[in-house]
Amino acid sequence: MSQDSQHGKWTISDSEDEDNIIPPTTTLSPKRNEDNHSVKEPSAPSMGSEARKVAHVNQTIPVKYESNPSPSVKRKRETEEAGWNLSSSDDETPPPAPKKEPKKSDVNPKKKKTEDKRPPSPHGTSYYKEEPADFFETNLLSMNDMYRFYLNKVTGIPKKFNTGALHIKDILSPMFGTLKESVQFNYCFDIPWMVEQYPPEFRDKPVVLVHGEKRESKARLIEQAKPYPHIRFCQAKLDIAFGTHHTKMMLLWYEEGFRVIILTSNLIRADWYQKTQGMWMSPLYPRLPEGSPETAGESPTNFKSDLLEYLEAYRAPELAECIDRIKQHDLSETRVYLIGSTPGRYQGPAMEKWGHLRLRKLLSEHTKPVQNEERWHVLGQFSSIGSMGLDKTKWLAAEFQRTLTTLGKAGKSLVHLNKLVYPSVENVRTSLEGYPAGGSLPYSIQTAQKQLWLHSYFHGWHADVTGRSNAMPHIKTYMRVSPDFTQLAWFLVTSANLSKAAWGALEKNSTQIMVRSYELGVLYLPSAFNMSTFPVEKNVFPASSSSKGFPVPFDLPPQHYSSKEQPWIWNIPYTQAPDTHGNVWVPS
Repeated sequence: MSQDSQHGKWTISDSEDEDNIIPPTTTLSPKRNEDNHSVKEPSAPSMGSEARKVAHVNQTIPVKYESNPSPSVKRKRETEEAGWNLSSSDDETPPPAPKKEPKKSDVNPKKKKTEDKRPPSPHGTSYYKEEPADFFETNLLSMNDMYRFYLNKVTGIPKKFNTGALHIKDILSPMFGTLKESVQFNYCFDIPWMVEQYPPEFRDKPVVLVHGEKRESKARLIEQAKPYPHIRFCQAKLDIAFGTHHTKMMLLWYEEGFRVIILTSNLIRADWYQKTQGMWMSPLYPRLPEGSPETAGESPTNFKSDLLEYLEAYRAPELAECIDRIKQHDLSETRVYLIGSTPGRYQGPAMEKWGHLRLRKLLSEHTKPVQNEERWHVLGQFSSIGSMGLDKTKWLAAEFQRTLTTLGKAGKSLVHLNKLVYPSVENVRTSLEGYPAGGSLPYSIQTAQKQLWLHSYFHGWHADVTGRSNAMPHIKTYMRVSPDFTQLAWFLVTSANLSKAAWGALEKNSTQIMVRSYELGVLYLPSAFNMSTFPVEKNVFPASSSSKGFPVPFDLPPQHYSSKEQPWIWNIPYTQAPDTHGNVWVPS
């Protein structure tokens, strides 16, 4: 069974999980720098799936666009695009790369002295535009601490769109506290790069990395950390197939107290420069007075006990000290709700602890129906898509829609989830990164061709309001918006993409929910801010400490794909037009 499209014939695969599809690697000769010396590619960071590792290869070895390719190249591309047949076997060995005789200049080339420690970019020096001297924050005056929701800084956009945004170096700087120790929960790590992001005075402070790596990839991660004796590890248990440790959180311990950051960025270089990412940064939590009861320091949103319950779900001795320390701090200033996913099959009251049923419970208990509720939109925005089933009734328009349309304890909603924001091929092609941005948007052909019904839901990525229309999203957000797109009933920023693995799926006649992955996000509800709704901020940047509007990271209303637009699919070739760096995308 196959499906014809503008990309050629889509051939069906048996795989159910897009993170386990392995696109073929690109085979190319080494790049050259200005002096015609071989350039060593940056080593792939430790990643949570084989597919991401292969994507890294595709990102770092681009193929140049040719308006008049040679006959042999043209024939190769025509073959690729006429029938893009991906094998369902992961064991097939790719054909060997063509050998190239080294030129004389390749032999014992004279080493060029360089001060730039950043690995060479696949696109030359303009890819990671160097941070301007005034890129980093020097004070907190421009920070809006009402919502404590911040976007990451982006290089290559006007300065005003970074005023009040944060880079990882800002987060770890003394501006926010005198760091003593940190715990980093994440999916992908580049340890040498991560260490460099800490300021020199904090660079040897103890760090615990919480990860989901196993076997060879775990060994590679441990090998990366060998030069850094201050780094220890905690391996998250992943007992259900296809699950990942996708949570992204920092626990930062200071002389002055403690802080939590829940974010959407991996701890790798590419996630912090030209992508749209977001985070919630907690207030500085002070220590409780000695002898305070265990229940002290709780917030109206129950954040402290929910965070402790999430950490205890790891069943990890390495986190025991961290749990005890949190108990000794005052988290009462927190105004957001924690929404986590942890792997397992849950029944009874435990069903409402994790995933989308946790979101449903909070929306039921802490929101109220609004006037003309049936006209309020439900929006989902994400960077990856799992298998939804043969039609919308299997999960998306059933249990997941019921969760996202919940407002108070009213009965069944008439609202439909029909606005999904996900980058089109054209969004990716014209982005700051060009086609390599698609390496972080892993929607596979195997998944896409089984759910063509989903594509009518898609809206493109447009973010003029934050200056980030060309910074492809790795952020994930979900929200309920008024008919005129000026008010929010709630807003969620999370690591959870549009997948059953992340959000959970009901089983056994809805008496059990099964969740595969670790995820974490925060939910903003107006009631926690003594408001009935959140006004949508029209002027997000430059950020203002006095603003009461909520900084939605993309343009509202979202724009439906045009008749010519297609969702970005990462493991098929795009050779008809070059990207912003003159490259095409050929996973051959």
